[in-house]
Amino acid sequence: MTEMHGSGYQGPRWLRAARAATPLAAAIAMTLGATPAARAQSAGAQAATLEDIVVTAQRREERLQDVPVSVTALSAADIEAKGIGATRDVLPSIPNVTYDESFTVGNSFVSIRGVAQINNADSPVAIVVDGVPQNNQKQLKMELFDLERIEVLKGPQGALYGRNAIGGALNIVTQRPTNDFKGWVNAGYASGETKNAGAAISGPIVDDKALFRLSGAWKDSDGNVENVFLGENVDFYTSKDVRGRLLLMPSEALEIDLRVAWSKLNGGAVMDASMPPSDPANANREVYPRSDILGRSDRTIKDATVKIDWRTGVGTLTAITGYTDLAEDYYGDLDFCNPMDCPTGIFGLGPQADQRQILDVQLLSQELRFMSPDDQPVRWIAGAFYVNTKRDLQTIGNLLLPGLVIPLINNNESNDNDAYSVFGQVDWDLTEKTTLSVSLRYDEDQREQTDTGTGAKREESFSETQPRVVLSHEFTDAQLGYVSYGTGFRSGGFNGIGGRPFEAETLKNVEVGWKSEWLDRRLRVNAALFHSRSDEYQFFYVDINAGGAQVIDNLKEVEFTGGELEVQAQLTAGWQVYGALGVLDSEIKALDPTLTVPAATGNRTPKTQKSNFSLGTEYEFPIGSLTARLRADFNRMGKRYWHPDNLDVRDPVDLLDLRASIGSDRWTVTVWGRNVLDEFYWQDFNSVRFGAPGIDLGSPSQPDTYGIDFKYSF
Repeated sequence: MTEMHGSGYQGPRWLRAARAATPLAAAIAMTLGATPAARAQSAGAQAATLEDIVVTAQRREERLQDVPVSVTALSAADIEAKGIGATRDVLPSIPNVTYDESFTVGNSFVSIRGVAQINNADSPVAIVVDGVPQNNQKQLKMELFDLERIEVLKGPQGALYGRNAIGGALNIVTQRPTNDFKGWVNAGYASGETKNAGAAISGPIVDDKALFRLSGAWKDSDGNVENVFLGENVDFYTSKDVRGRLLLMPSEALEIDLRVAWSKLNGGAVMDASMPPSDPANANREVYPRSDILGRSDRTIKDATVKIDWRTGVGTLTAITGYTDLAEDYYGDLDFCNPMDCPTGIFGLGPQADQRQILDVQLLSQELRFMSPDDQPVRWIAGAFYVNTKRDLQTIGNLLLPGLVIPLINNNESNDNDAYSVFGQVDWDLTEKTTLSVSLRYDEDQREQTDTGTGAKREESFSETQPRVVLSHEFTDAQLGYVSYGTGFRSGGFNGIGGRPFEAETLKNVEVGWKSEWLDRRLRVNAALFHSRSDEYQFFYVDINAGGAQVIDNLKEVEFTGGELEVQAQLTAGWQVYGALGVLDSEIKALDPTLTVPAATGNRTPKTQKSNFSLGTEYEFPIGSLTARLRADFNRMGKRYWHPDNLDVRDPVDLLDLRASIGSDRWTVTVWGRNVLDEFYWQDFNSVRFGAPGIDLGSPSQPDTYGIDFKYSF
């Protein structure tokens, strides 16, 4: 941009705000010499403003309010205040985002603006931890601990985040190693004989040159959802997580960030409740699992990453290398019933059948990017990305007769995928107030599937160019508007052995957004309206007529229209309220003539939720030398349409969480309750009309749970 009065370029908006803070710091220093009453008044005024969050949503550090993207960001303070300890604790309260878990310890289903996660397919959301892409959908479900920030970007982010960012992106930033020796420990107890503990320690190995951080978390639970036939809980769960970071800074220009992580989950699996097919009321019935086999599953993830930043006079060169080894194994009931209730079984041949699936994934990724300095009127990013994925999957199903095991399914496949991309972005400050951003990315996926039983191979390539254009204007220092056009791409692929390929999905999105702060930064209002069109929309169902095959198929064309509103207000120095609303209308516009399952144009897309609304408040007040906090979070999830025939619809669900804590700068004790209204609902639902084996299947939600946590920092 060009300064209107000849004073020279002053930098982008976030940088001008940072410089403006310098006089503020001087004023604070002067305040320290004032009277106690004046100091208290100044501190109260400062505390009554909303926290400023710096994000890296567009690969650069920027104030949240300056990013022309619909982003929800949670700081470390927000994460602690909300009691966020896992992915499931953060995503459901974000506008137009749903998140559910079912079937195995590693399975999760996220949807952003109607673009949904499906079994055996790439994620619709780019998952990034400390700048490193997590390239398998099984990596989304995770325990969250020792975090600096969580950012959720809504709408297609393919230009910067690449393939599979068709719905948005989840950017998780862990705490960096520190130059001071510090850390924390915590422990807790909750419903279902749930016990948890965690710790982190950080400090210098060589001051200013080599810093370390080691953190970990552990949880063990007997579960809260009972199998009414076996009399045992099906959702038992144990998690063990360790993460280590080593930050090397041999010079001011060079930074090397080494990260290793290990995660192991063990728990229940195949915990769906079965219901005789009746009418759409099954989508709202309160029924519990009744299988005669207690399912089990485990997932292990080992990660290692190296991130190198080399700052030069013309920009910063970044290289990120990542390696992941992921394995998941589950075993459970295939008929989802028991000999007493279902004496002939699902196939009419006997009362019992079982299933098992063994998954092994290895990923190796490399990203290179070069980024210009921040304080230029024209800023740019250019880069390239490569990931190789080796994925082996064995699916087994047996009919169990007295003294006899009859194989029903035994598919063993090996997949070898290579994905390449090049990308770039230019941000041009047209004037002091107006910025034009243009991004472009080209992705190509080369996929190969091998039937390890016969040696038969099939290959397919999918490619897409993803442009993005954003025009933003700063109407005042606290009012930013933007309009954008962006695209997303989710690669196609192969169904299981013998199944037909499914097409790649592409999405085009037009969006108008507004970000604003009012009343001396005591009120924040952010809003966005969008319209998207998806071609070859991917969805999932089970085809019992094809031997129980898990099928990914396409809807030729669908459209989404919706909006998001987020409001946050600091009413007093200790009292904050916040609310968010997401509304979404989806419509199937055209069907592929080869589609064999029931669907109709004009219907809503599968697993689409019409709306979600959240409202909360937190009140902080002193008790002697201690600080107490009271918090309430309410979330209403609107109607959910499970299948493209729209016959099974889940009614709205109201969830209420409560928290109360007391403590000091060193320690905190918190008591909490989740889903205190004890709402029952299905996290996932599969109708017999869509391949469920002669029955409707639902994955039940968690009941009301309560707990107490203790944390000590040093």
